Amino acid sequence: RGVTDGTQREGRMVVKTFMDMDQDSEDEKQQYLPLALHLASEFFLRNPNKDVRLLVACCLADIFRIYAPEAPYTSHDKLKDIFLFITRQLKGLEDTKSPQFNRYFYLLENLAWVKSYNICFELEDCNEIFIQLFRTLFSVINNSHNQKVQMHMLDLMSSIIMEGDGVTQELLDSILINLIPAHKNNSIFVSLCLYSSVSDLSEHVFDLIQELFAIDPQLLLSVMPQLEFKLKSNDGEERLAVVRLLAKLFGSKDSDLATQNQNIQTDFRICLCSFNFPNKLSFVVHLQQKHLSILFMVTVVDFFIVTEYLKVRSHDPEEAIRHDVIVTIITAGKRDLSLVNDQLLGFVRERTLDKRWRVRKEAMMGLAQLYKKYCLHAEAGKDAAEKVSWIKDKLLHIYYQNSIDDKLLVEKIFAQYLVPHNLETEERMKCLYYLYASLDPNAVKALNEMWKCQNMLRSHVRELLDLHKQPTSEANSSAMFGKLMTIAKNLPDPGKAQDFVKKFNQVLGDDEKLRSQLELLISPTCSCKQADVCVREIARKLANPKQPTNPFLEMVKFLLERIAPVHIDSEAISALVKLMNKSIEGTADDEEEGVSPDTAIRAGLELLKVLSFTHPTSFHSAETYESLLQCLRMEDDKVAEAAIQIFRNTGHKIETDLPQIRSTLIPILHQKAKRGTPHQAKQAVHCIHAIFSNKEVQLAQIFEPLSRSLNADVPEQLITPLVSLGHISMLAPDQFASPMKSVVANFIVKDLLMNDRSTGEKNGKLWSPDEEVSPEVLAKVQAIKLLVRWLLGMKNNQSKSANSTLRLLSAMLVSEGDLTEQKRISKSDMSRLRLAAGSAIMKLAQEPCYHEIITPEQFQLCALVINDECYQVRQIFAQKLHKALVKLLLPLEYMAIFALCAKDPVKERRAHARQCLLKNISIRREYIKQNPMANEKLLSLLPEYVVPYMIHLLAHDPDFTKPQDVDQLRDLKECLWFMLEVLMTKNENNSHAFMKKMAENIKLTRDAQSPDEPKANEKLYTVCDVALCVINSKSALCNADSPKDPVLPTKFFTQPEKDFCNDRNYITEETRVLLLTGKPKPTGVLGAVNKPLSATGRRPYIRSTGSETGSNISVNSELSSPAGNRSREQSSDISETGVSENDENPVRIISVTPAKTEPVKNKVDFIFFKMNTIVIANLA
Repeated sequence: RGVTDGTQREGRMVVKTFMDMDQDSEDEKQQYLPLALHLASEFFLRNPNKDVRLLVACCLADIFRIYAPEAPYTSHDKLKDIFLFITRQLKGLEDTKSPQFNRYFYLLENLAWVKSYNICFELEDCNEIFIQLFRTLFSVINNSHNQKVQMHMLDLMSSIIMEGDGVTQELLDSILINLIPAHKNNSIFVSLCLYSSVSDLSEHVFDLIQELFAIDPQLLLSVMPQLEFKLKSNDGEERLAVVRLLAKLFGSKDSDLATQNQNIQTDFRICLCSFNFPNKLSFVVHLQQKHLSILFMVTVVDFFIVTEYLKVRSHDPEEAIRHDVIVTIITAGKRDLSLVNDQLLGFVRERTLDKRWRVRKEAMMGLAQLYKKYCLHAEAGKDAAEKVSWIKDKLLHIYYQNSIDDKLLVEKIFAQYLVPHNLETEERMKCLYYLYASLDPNAVKALNEMWKCQNMLRSHVRELLDLHKQPTSEANSSAMFGKLMTIAKNLPDPGKAQDFVKKFNQVLGDDEKLRSQLELLISPTCSCKQADVCVREIARKLANPKQPTNPFLEMVKFLLERIAPVHIDSEAISALVKLMNKSIEGTADDEEEGVSPDTAIRAGLELLKVLSFTHPTSFHSAETYESLLQCLRMEDDKVAEAAIQIFRNTGHKIETDLPQIRSTLIPILHQKAKRGTPHQAKQAVHCIHAIFSNKEVQLAQIFEPLSRSLNADVPEQLITPLVSLGHISMLAPDQFASPMKSVVANFIVKDLLMNDRSTGEKNGKLWSPDEEVSPEVLAKVQAIKLLVRWLLGMKNNQSKSANSTLRLLSAMLVSEGDLTEQKRISKSDMSRLRLAAGSAIMKLAQEPCYHEIITPEQFQLCALVINDECYQVRQIFAQKLHKALVKLLLPLEYMAIFALCAKDPVKERRAHARQCLLKNISIRREYIKQNPMANEKLLSLLPEYVVPYMIHLLAHDPDFTKPQDVDQLRDLKECLWFMLEVLMTKNENNSHAFMKKMAENIKLTRDAQSPDEPKANEKLYTVCDVALCVINSKSALCNADSPKDPVLPTKFFTQPEKDFCNDRNYITEETRVLLLTGKPKPTGVLGAVNKPLSATGRRPYIRSTGSETGSNISVNSELSSPAGNRSREQSSDISETGVSENDENPVRIISVTPAKTEPVKNKVDFIFFKMNTIVIANLA
């Protein structure tokens, strides 16, 4: 080491000596010549110490400067060794932070200034030195080098190229290889290009041409004729490669290559439009940036051809082709939106629903980027923003897709592109405010659902953290496992996510600080800035530096991104309220943002209402509540309703913390409950009940004056009081159930429901929009709802009020809505009342104490509403039925009602019913898997147990009158298969055999509804045989042993008798073959919207009088549907031919003659039934 240190000291002295010496010092040159020769010895050129080598190299560079133009070294071999040695030292230029960098720079500067390497031209193997030098310089240059370093390198290499006799192919390759994308390393400029087939880089020639064109287009002047020649090549692959290259060159920024080379442009277009390419990728993959402008210029024909070609390719079977079409269109659109028309954007829109995730993701992200560029940033003006304004709606619609990947991507797009979370609060909320105001209704629902799902996931994580605080136990572990499985289902690839979530749960158990960070993240008081810090802190703790790709961390990030409140906090709510205040005052930028002030105010309140569910704590401020009070005083009913609901959701601390707000709010709520709209009255009553401690006093002050002022002669003033009274009796039954009983008996039933004071309009319509419904009918609908709310509040049937109410509702259905039989009510009003009665029975069935007393006959009447003659009644009833079933609020037997949807003549209604069935069955099966305790309630949860209810319901279908009628049996088969097809999609736990066993067991029982009536039992057994026929024909697995013996509901079937054996076949073999192979019976009514329900026994109680034939003409935009004429009565024949008033889907109604009716039963039954309704007046 001592020797080395001495050598370095001496070296520095020598360097200083040579550095100070100039070329004119002849005496010094002679004096130091021996030293110069000594420095070129092997001892120095191969010295192991790099600092010594650097000092020697600096000395040698100065020696070449001092002794120029003649070097003191005469041996060619020695010169080669010296320059290779100096070249190796130049590698030290790479590290600009090295303490020795200044010496390396001095070395480079000296070599470039003197052009020392030009001496090597005299050597035979100089090319080896030059190649090594070029490779070294290209390898060390980087962005940290300043301009002086780059220029010295360029001077050094340029002098070699310019002063040499020529450039060898090897040297050229060492330059050009740095232009190939795979070898790029911030190369310095190159100003030479040769097109040689002997080059090792010949296969990359087109990449080199593109890069050289980017350096200087003039470099390619000599190459263009060769490209033009190759466009006419017989080699398809070569011709395709040239087309790809020219598309890139023509489309480069500020490129005028196409206009300056008309011949090659013409050949390019001819070649392109011919589409004679050997593979279908053709030019699509490489139409990047502005390339579409070249394809579309000159004529419209080009544009049409390109559009048609991309249309075909966007549906290509190959995923890569579809993906590249999207990239092409989006890239062109980002460069210049005028290059892509609506049709091209439509191709991308279609691909957002592609079956492949990669394609869907590219399409969604591409559209999001266009929206952010042209709508959010408005980079191309209002016209461009208008052109892509539909993107926001389309992207949010994708949230309806079942795939969790789609949902997560929509959430990511919303947070990064639609409403970027990194904006300042005021800007972010302005963006959200006007986005929400401009969304279509379906997009609004999707956005609300997104916030709801995120809030639900936050709740799951909060409950998981609560479980961590509890002592360890088996029950705790089981609950924790169920919660982890639920969380995993909300992440990508739930199978893998389960393992990662379990691992994350273990980390939470071991790391208390991590738990506290997560608790802060999901805390209601967490701000957006705090959320960002928490997410980064948790990710930092879970990161593993040794593992660059960490799937576990990625999965945790997905979870954190979903639960982190990155948009909404107290500051954000305050900003939203201020924006809404500006809209109210007329000082906002509403018109500039493309929305009217009224729309902005209403949408702003709706937005705040949604956020009040998910972030209630963020609303608690006097400023926010003052603004909401201002909204309550506005004339817009929707605005006031939303404001009341926000108070209801968020005002739990108003009474204690904000007494001034409380004193102002109470009289407003009283006024809305008494004289507001029905929706305002409902929300006002619920708001009082939710936020005030003396709610009993407050509600009594509303109940007493309203109950005393009820007047059936003024029905338009009845609706709001009935709504308020109904909700008050439901929320405070202990206080108001008894007073309400006299109101129900003396006014609701006797005075309102049992009297028709006005005469309805006889226009023949089966449905009218809300504004055309008579006030009396609206009051009757609210009266029916009041009865239901009153009973739901009591939750008992000690006074038998529920029995009387159910008889009243059944009578309403039997009389088709005209309870008084006075024929003063219109067809459309009757439809409203039938819907209200059916919905009321269904609502009561959700309460166990009332479900027990609903008779099979009443259940069947309720079920037949789904086959109502009015399309809107069927539609709304099915929606209510699905909504209750999907929440597991209704008993399983009500799912059997969907089997009747097979009779619906409207294809869309049948498709909707099938989707409802799929959803319900999926939810029930998933619930059983996730809840071990559910195994004890399989009779009410297992979807397969719907089969007995369905069989019994179809056996009592009024359309099924003749057990041997093939047409009626075919209808039965369609109804059975409508349900069984969904149930038999999977054979879980041998369910096919289980359903077959149920049908066989039913044949060993009797109909509990009519156990001693032979015909009723025969119909029941016939339906069983049809069901068995369907199951046997559709599944080969049904003959296996049933996993368990099914339990039949005793409410519908008697217990099997020991000596009873039923081995009779109730359908003949010929009928069986017809059912399985015969075509559906031809009938004109299936082409009509409302299928005539005029078969014998349409309802258990039948009137002998006929009724008019009316048309179901929908004029309600929300419930519009095809419409047609039909008759409800058995004695009526449809002999009319016409077309419905639906412009979109006109339906021809063909004359149909229904089957002959059987003699009507004695009217005593019906009269007795009607008498029951009168008895309700004596409820007190």
